[in-house]
Amino acid sequence: MRIGVFVCHCGINIARTVDVEQVAAEILKEPGVVFATHYTYMCSTPGQDMILKAIDDENLDRVIVAACSPRMHETTFRRACSRAGLNPYLCEMANIREHCSWVHEDRQQATDKALEIIRTLIEKVKGDLPLEEIRVPLTKRALVIGAGIAGIQAALDIADGGYEVVVVEKAPFIGGHMAQLSETFPTLDCSSCILTPKVVEFAQHERIKLYAYSEIEEISGIVGDFKVKIRQKSRSIDEEKCTGCELCVEKCPTKKVISEFDRELTVRKAIYKSFPQAVPNLVTIDRDHCIYYKKGKCRLCEKVCPAEAIVFDQEDRFVEEEVGSIVVATGFDLLPRDVYGEYGYGKYPDVIDSLQFERLLSASGPTAGEIKRPSDGKVPKEVVFIQCVGSRDEAKGISYCSKICCMYTAKHTMLYKHRVHDGQAYVFYMDIRTGGKRYEEFWKRAVVEEGAKYLRGRVSKIFEDEGKMVVRGVDTLSGKQLVLKADLVVLACAITAPPDAEEMSRKLRIAIDENKFLTEAHVKLRPVETNTAGIFLAGACQGPKDIPDTVSQAGCAASKVLGLFAEEELSHEPIVATVDEELCSSCGVCVSICPYGARELDEKKKLAIVQEILCEGCGGCVCACPNGATQQKNFTANQYLSMVDAVL
Repeated sequence: MRIGVFVCHCGINIARTVDVEQVAAEILKEPGVVFATHYTYMCSTPGQDMILKAIDDENLDRVIVAACSPRMHETTFRRACSRAGLNPYLCEMANIREHCSWVHEDRQQATDKALEIIRTLIEKVKGDLPLEEIRVPLTKRALVIGAGIAGIQAALDIADGGYEVVVVEKAPFIGGHMAQLSETFPTLDCSSCILTPKVVEFAQHERIKLYAYSEIEEISGIVGDFKVKIRQKSRSIDEEKCTGCELCVEKCPTKKVISEFDRELTVRKAIYKSFPQAVPNLVTIDRDHCIYYKKGKCRLCEKVCPAEAIVFDQEDRFVEEEVGSIVVATGFDLLPRDVYGEYGYGKYPDVIDSLQFERLLSASGPTAGEIKRPSDGKVPKEVVFIQCVGSRDEAKGISYCSKICCMYTAKHTMLYKHRVHDGQAYVFYMDIRTGGKRYEEFWKRAVVEEGAKYLRGRVSKIFEDEGKMVVRGVDTLSGKQLVLKADLVVLACAITAPPDAEEMSRKLRIAIDENKFLTEAHVKLRPVETNTAGIFLAGACQGPKDIPDTVSQAGCAASKVLGLFAEEELSHEPIVATVDEELCSSCGVCVSICPYGARELDEKKKLAIVQEILCEGCGGCVCACPNGATQQKNFTANQYLSMVDAVL
């Protein structure tokens, strides 16, 4: 066995604490090591060329690179070895940066530890076997879950790349929260003017298949071959016949159903279309409020429908689609109104959230763009905006910044002033965060040109007094207690994950964080990928984002799908679990513990088997197996014992 060891300085990250020259000299004395050297940046092109040359000149059959974490550059060095004709899985990385130089100050102790780390990898690489990538067929068809701006953009990019896209949206319409907005920052473009062309292009695209008013029931399979079961919820109409004329809506006698789209600021009918530009251009019957479904009477909509599109006995139906990749774009929600009882949200009609204020500003909203108090319809002359309602408040369980609140609050103050010229906007804030192109200038415009008054401090309580909303707070810059009598209060509530985020993560077998946002594989290097191969993230389902970042990430996720589809077959790393049939008792422990669904029981053979294309090599089943029947390729128990012996 001929092992080569390459020690990286990582600039000064390693060399500052570890004597890399001594490490290279000492490690050359180890049995099996025939070549050892050091270099400033092994990951650079000259560093990789050094590895290639040494493999050729020294006839190396194993390589160890002592550098940073394998998460950073393992693929880099494996590819280098592969170019030199060496099996890439005979290359190992010894982490002497994160595990050594970054956590020690004493140079000699760090050097000694680096040597021990490398000695363990020498023992491991001796037991490594040359492995070949697993290759499987690929279904070149994508699924996008969610049809807000992120889902729309991702679907369009994939479809324009030449592949079919199936889109599932749980609402009766597409567009998500962006369809509820009035204008967008920092340009104050009309939201509908930006969104509508995308929606039209989406609806007319020949490669996009939309399931609106539908939900994901079940997802099985693996990257390249996902099987998706979709529940199409009943609208109680024939979608092929309905023309969206809304004559049924006009005649429906049930008139006082709270409008979800208008954030409970107005009412709708029991048969409805969410907003005039809604796509698909279809109505939906709300069975919870329809007289026929409640009492067995009425059916007036059926009588007046010229297209005979009403189908009262229509049931939910299930369809199955096969796709090779999935983009998750399920969006966000706002903090529930009951979290801040001291602000009176939900108790006082004139305390509203930011999306409700957007509906007041919108030309298609309940007041046709005029700002009026929900309580009495009067124009508010003084409006208090409160930022960070829930955000950055660990007492309420939310430690993070919602990112977009500072900007949309500045937008709200400007649009309020544009509509109510003699009005005054006050903003209670903790800090102003305007990280984006032209964002700082936009905020200054709200303060300097539009006259918004910003008060740094928290609001302690809001209550009603003689038709006014009394806001008690503090200005920490002046140290004064403040009492403002406002006509309207607008809360910038925290951005939260959708209520069904946990359920969605279980169906997709992907991780969520402590705030229930879906989690990427690596925050810097794999920001749109998940821990399950073939599933990607786009938009605010991953965390709070503004529209530019959302569209950018949607395009990035789409590019990952297109890159996946560029190959005729899928390749998968072969470092996966194996089963010793002589030791396996078919107990099923490994099946229950596998987070990727890669284990199953063969009832005939009474064995646990591994779906290699699903296995991500986490090692959970190896730890759980009571018989030691499960091992992982190139991470066997014997290798670990040899590694321990090397440092004892």
